[in-house]
Amino acid sequence: MKKGIHPESYRMVVFKDMSSGVEFLTRSCVNTRETTTHADGNEYPLYKLDISSASHPFFTGKKMFLDTAGRVEKFNKKYKKA
Repeated sequence: MKKGIHPESYRMVVFKDMSSGVEFLTRSCVNTRETTTHADGNEYPLYKLDISSASHPFFTGKKMFLDTAGRVEKFNKKYKKA
């Protein structure tokens, strides 16, 4: 294997779906500065997600409108001049 290209910190990380509030714990190499206390009482790094299987319409069967980044306004502002 080549040296220096593989991640060194493969650890337990909590991923939190910000639109539904669901948290799940899994192993990951993702870099994060925030931490949280999980249901098991241990503290883990926290990575925030905009959408996951807990809130995605394909998995839930419900239509949801998620515009957390203001995408519609950005689109209208960008193409208003055209």
